[in-house]
Amino acid sequence: MLLNLRFVLVLALVAAPNVATAQTGPRFDVTVAASAHRGPLTGRLIVAVSKTNPAEPRLLISPSGPAIFGVDLEGVAPGRAVTVDSRAIGYPTSLDSLPPGEYWVQALVRVYSQVRRADGKTLWLPMNDGRIAPFNNTPGSLVSEVQQVRIDSSARVAITLTRTLPEPPRPADTDWVKRVTLQSKTLTAFWGRPIYVHATILLPRGYATETSRQYPAIYTLGHSVPFQFRTDSVGRGIGEINPVTGVETGFDFYKAWNAPDFPRVIAISLEQQTPYFPDSYSTNSANNGPYGDAIVEEIIPELERRFRIIAAPHARHLEGASTSGWQSLALQLRYPDYFGGAWIFQPDPIDFSRHQLVDIYKDENAFSIPIGQFITAERPMRRTVEGQPIWSVRQLSRFEAVLGSKGRSGFQFNAWEAVYGPTDSEGYPKALWDPLTGVIDKSVAAYWRDNDYDLRDYAERNWATLEPKLRGKLRFFLPDMDDFYLNVAMYRFEDFLKRAQPASDAEFIYGRPMKGHSWHPYPWAELVRRFAAAVEANTPATR
Repeated sequence: MLLNLRFVLVLALVAAPNVATAQTGPRFDVTVAASAHRGPLTGRLIVAVSKTNPAEPRLLISPSGPAIFGVDLEGVAPGRAVTVDSRAIGYPTSLDSLPPGEYWVQALVRVYSQVRRADGKTLWLPMNDGRIAPFNNTPGSLVSEVQQVRIDSSARVAITLTRTLPEPPRPADTDWVKRVTLQSKTLTAFWGRPIYVHATILLPRGYATETSRQYPAIYTLGHSVPFQFRTDSVGRGIGEINPVTGVETGFDFYKAWNAPDFPRVIAISLEQQTPYFPDSYSTNSANNGPYGDAIVEEIIPELERRFRIIAAPHARHLEGASTSGWQSLALQLRYPDYFGGAWIFQPDPIDFSRHQLVDIYKDENAFSIPIGQFITAERPMRRTVEGQPIWSVRQLSRFEAVLGSKGRSGFQFNAWEAVYGPTDSEGYPKALWDPLTGVIDKSVAAYWRDNDYDLRDYAERNWATLEPKLRGKLRFFLPDMDDFYLNVAMYRFEDFLKRAQPASDAEFIYGRPMKGHSWHPYPWAELVRRFAAAVEANTPATR
């Protein structure tokens, strides 16, 4: 009897794995067609599930878009099916919580490449040539065709990735707009592979004929073409100022730019996508490399040589909003003798005691706010100009965790961690907070501050030496209801400047009432006029 019982027990143990792996919820079986990718595949697989019938669900991916589910692929052999089920992290929740119904689904793989960085770390990252490409439309990514399917507890959906997203055509140069690709030696050395920065140069009227003339330059960080310049009148609002943004159309700007009495300047935008985000923030970083030094020591000097730009501080200005607002201020603070002024619009948080609404130094959790003895409130991340929260920090953190592990989402929180933070033991960006629990890592918060990424803290600690070099150079533009609460950190920066000794002459202009993230106080043409006037006022007298 004992032998028989042992035999039955062995049979039960052998059979147990089949029972445990039986399907208990919906499932996607995803395969890569041999024609789409050869050899083992490493990357991030994302399945998008949409209630509506778009051309492609992947193009709608956002915190307000379709449900998404993600898994890492590590050396997946051709033809091998990868299962995405309730074990995959999902947004806004797991796959088995999706209400039964008809959906349109599409799979996407962001392909990773192996990188051997100068610090000795070997990483797998979505590398590209430095041109801006969103995470859901990156050249080289693999995508499936869109399928309409019914999803319920017994659904098993087969998906095949059949095509590779191509490189987009490069815009042709014109008499007005020139494009230059520059390889950075310092960034190439850091990454162990060629790294490029792309510049788009908007030339002034008469540039081709007045060949001995030199021009001041404004670096409009964050624009594909400076000031949305275009010589055709396609689009709406010609002759009008956008009531939300406060700027004119690109065609109206062209008409001002081409007028005989308009200031003759050169405007330059930069594309510097990293593996972690569409922008490097133009700063030196443990994760991204020495972008600040590359811009100042390599890129700008080469552009000045090629395009007859005045190679002097008074003739170099910076302009940017949001991401580019932060980097405009950072470049001006860190290289105060190199730049002649910064025009800073609603910058990303410049005081980390208000990293949006998170105090990274004092708060224990990024997701919730203790309210009284027994309740907490969700911490919002985005709002309308009327104050209605629409995304929370918890939601966006989970959204990014679906898009990519190890800081590879290509979205905002991971971008800040890559720019400001240390590397972890593997060499990837170390998270400021756990993306699923919100618990803040105080060692990372301290690193952000101690390595000078908290710009208010940096300015305050170095104000005695900075102030004489910044006179007449700082101009801040602040909407009172910024969508991402960026005005809160800027108020704190202003409070510091009001009490700073020596006194600051920084200018602050406010947008009220109910002005949001894209607000500007005056049209682009007026900004250029003011820039040109500032350059003229600070041009050294000739003997």
